Amino acid sequence: MHTRELSKGNRTVDEDIAAIADRENSVVVTKDGDFTTSHHLSGKPRRLLLIATGNLSNDDLFRLIDGNLPGVVEALEKHSFVELSQSRLTVHD
Repeated sequence: MHTRELSKGNRTVDEDIAAIADRENSVVVTKDGDFTTSHHLSGKPRRLLLIATGNLSNDDLFRLIDGNLPGVVEALEKHSFVELSQSRLTVHD
């Protein structure tokens, strides 16, 4: 689900996004570092994928995610916070 699909769209606050993801047992996928702080301080969202790539075209971003998806899924089955950069997949906990 993309934030565009939520009732407040892209204006949905981070706390609400985290609550929705936790309620639906989903992963928040974001480039927004604020979710990292929230995850570390309050454990919300429960599962987080931080995309830490800097500026990339959408095509390059989709290729990066597609190429790393099996590793991301495996990591998020065991860990609550995973970071994907252009050069590596990092597990945090």
